[in-house]
Amino acid sequence: MKLVIGNKNGKTYQIELDDTKAAFIIGKKAGDEIDGASLGLPDYTFLLTGGSDSSGFPMRAGVTGSRKIKALLKGGIGFHPQRKGQRKRKVLRGMIYSSDITQVNAKVVKQGSQPLDSLIPKGPEEKK
Repeated sequence: MKLVIGNKNGKTYQIELDDTKAAFIIGKKAGDEIDGASLGLPDYTFLLTGGSDSSGFPMRAGVTGSRKIKALLKGGIGFHPQRKGQRKRKVLRGMIYSSDITQVNAKVVKQGSQPLDSLIPKGPEEKK
């Protein structure tokens, strides 16, 4: 599972979560706040904002549970109409995090004493 964190400056950080840290998120609902200490980021608080599963289907508010459904959409998350009145049937995920979710999106609610740059290890492509 991958956690994508956005801060107020518009910068994003990606963390690969192992099974023990991912188990802390499973069962939570988008819109819940989580403590960063359980993810190895002390003094931080994050708001879960959504995510997507292994097939790329997005999580959408209004879909209960962690199920996958086909819904007729007229706009919003999962579908952006090209013309007025356009609707389309799309596959969506529910708002409860399960083991099927591969990307978890979050934003910083409470800033910690250390910046995220120093707490999150850089990937191999960023070490230069």
